Amino acid sequence: MKTRTCSLLTALLLGLAAFSAQAQSKMAVVNMKTVFDGYWKTKQSDATIKERQAEYEKERRKMQEDFEKLNAEFRELDRSARDLAVSEEEQRKRRDAANSKLLEIREIERSVRDYDANFRTQIADQIQRLRENIFRDIREVVEARARAAGYNLVLNTAAEQNQVPVVMYHTGLPDLTQEVLNELNSKAPPGALESKTEPKKP
Repeated sequence: MKTRTCSLLTALLLGLAAFSAQAQSKMAVVNMKTVFDGYWKTKQSDATIKERQAEYEKERRKMQEDFEKLNAEFRELDRSARDLAVSEEEQRKRRDAANSKLLEIREIERSVRDYDANFRTQIADQIQRLRENIFRDIREVVEARARAAGYNLVLNTAAEQNQVPVVMYHTGLPDLTQEVLNELNSKAPPGALESKTEPKKP
């Protein structure tokens, strides 16, 4: 009986401690997607990425045009090298010219593959760096406001796990989303928050 009484007392004390900790906790929420999408640096980063994409596509089209031009020249040289109306010596010269043109084509193919691979790597790295910098800015503001207001837990209402919301329900908790976004955008350069039009194709 004494052991049972001690166990019940221990459980009661643990329950009271948990209740006390819960009563003392202060929580708030923030929608990180809304903050991320509305932050002026995100808009600036998106514009930078689009500009790089446009430059890549412009250069890629030029390389494709050169490739198609060389292919047309090769087909013409190859056809002329088969012309039986010319001497064998002339046919040999034309075959050599065709083979030389084919080497140029192979070189352009290699250049295009390298260009594509390098761009994919570089743009992925750039996007990752930009996102990390943006999230660092956001987190610093969220943490500063949480400390100032005495919150010991801030939940991200946009977070998902396997396409399922992490925060299924909340009510009555302070929402820091707008004040965090306002602080982040308070130092935006003139025009940074304006809608950007799509870059014109050259």
